[in-house]
Formats: sequence, structure tokens, C-alpha cells
Amino acid sequence: MTVSNTKSVAESHVESPVLFELRDSGVAVVTLNRPERMNAWGGGLPAAFYQCIDRADADPDVRVIVLTGNGRAFCAGADMGDLDTISGAGDAAGDTDVTKLVGERHPHFVTALRKPIVAAINGACAGIGLTQALMCDVRFAAEGAKFTTAFSRRGLIAEYGISWILPRVVGWGESLDLLLTARTFYADEAKELGIVKEVVAPEELMPRVLAYAEDMAAHCAPSAMAVIKRQIYGDALRNIHETSAAAEKLMHESMLRLDFIEGITAFFEKRQPSFPPLKEDR
Repeated sequence: MTVSNTKSVAESHVESPVLFELRDSGVAVVTLNRPERMNAWGGGLPAAFYQCIDRADADPDVRVIVLTGNGRAFCAGADMGDLDTISGAGDAAGDTDVTKLVGERHPHFVTALRKPIVAAINGACAGIGLTQALMCDVRFAAEGAKFTTAFSRRGLIAEYGISWILPRVVGWGESLDLLLTARTFYADEAKELGIVKEVVAPEELMPRVLAYAEDMAAHCAPSAMAVIKRQIYGDALRNIHETSAAAEKLMHESMLRLDFIEGITAFFEKRQPSFPPLKEDR
């Protein structure tokens, strides 16, 4: 597959802490690019990450987003250098500004995106890196990738929404194990727990994830995927009666869209559907 745009948001493709690549297939690849720091969360990475994700969500040519890391890690957690700076400033001022570390948004903001985001976990995934991966819609991992919540072994609590998302992914008991012990586990166990969909050889990770994302981009209606994401995360906070009533209303709305006619027509004509891109309003 050819690449239609390989320039990073920051124009300097080599030095940007996050890279953006838009493929002709409608898949945008967002790559955390601080390999010398194992893509630790800090050092300009958060702001660049938000900018790339916003760009992908706003671009009608993007239908699916893939998030991965450059080098040996996906994201090895908070940049401890930044954390030391914040801690020192907090001691001096009597307060600690954690927003300087996490950035302007918490990881759960990606659950509100209109487009699916698939994580290709290429290596170490720890702390806030694990939280960010869990907030992605689907996750794949390379064989041998290491995972840990890390927090309790740093004297920290379950931060930035991981106590909300992890039990929904793996269940209460497993969440308490992973959060209380902060033990290291590997990709194979992550698969058993349901944290990742598949574990593949490192050299096969991106081809497999891109194939998965490109299949969605080619065959799934952007409008339907946007509503389904809103349903999944919104319904997690509703009871079954509210969920069913909301779904009935959304189903009626979906049947009035041209996407529905195209989807049914393509099915009967045994061809690939041609769905339009998302409009500004959801």
C-alpha cells in the first residue's frame, strides 16, 4: 500500500515526538517517537499526541487510527525525568502540577473519538502507557511485550481512569491482582486476560494490525462506527432500560441514512460497499 502523506504534524519527521502517517487505505498511523526514552510520556509527547489524534479525527480521509510506538517500547510510562522535575517544583511550591506530566487531557479522551483506534503494542507497555492502550478500542501485541500497571510499586494510585477501564476489560479479580501487585506480565497472559485481541511475531505486528484496520476502513460505515463507539462507552454508565431505549432511537436514525441503503444494496449485489466519510456533525 502506498503512502499518501508521511509528514509529521511538527513538520520535522525525524525529531517530532509523535509521527503521523496517512495511508491511501484511509488508515492513519500515529507513532510515539521517543525511542531513546522508551516513548515515555513527557518531553512534548502528550501535546504532539493530542494534535495528531485531533488531526486524524477531523480529517474525512481518515477512517481508522492505528497507535503504536517506535523502537523497543509502546510507552514505558511516565517520563521519570519530568516526574522528578514536577516533584521538586511541588516540594518548593507546596503543590504538585500533575497536568505538566499527563498533559491537557486524560487518556479517556480517545473513547470519545468518532473513529476506531487500534493499538499495536510493539513492546513495553506500563503505567500511563497501559492506561492509554486500554482506552484504545482494540489492541494487538507483539510476542514478548511486557506489561505492568506499575503504580503501586511507585507509591501511586490507579491513575487517569485505569480503575474504570481495566475491570471492564479483564474483570474485578484480575484488575485487583494487576493493580495491587503491579507485577510484570507478558503478551501471552495479556491475551488470556482479554487485554489484547491477538499476539503476533514482532515483525508481523504492523502488517497484521494494518490489515485489520484497512478491512474496517474498506467495509464498515464511518457513521455506524462513530455511533457504535458512542453507544459502547456511553452505555457503560447506563442501566439496561436506558440502553435499550437509546439503541432503539439510534437504530431508527441509522435506517434513515444513505449508509444503510448502501450497506444493504452492496450485500445483495455482493460487492464492497462505498460508504461516504463522516460529516462534521456526528
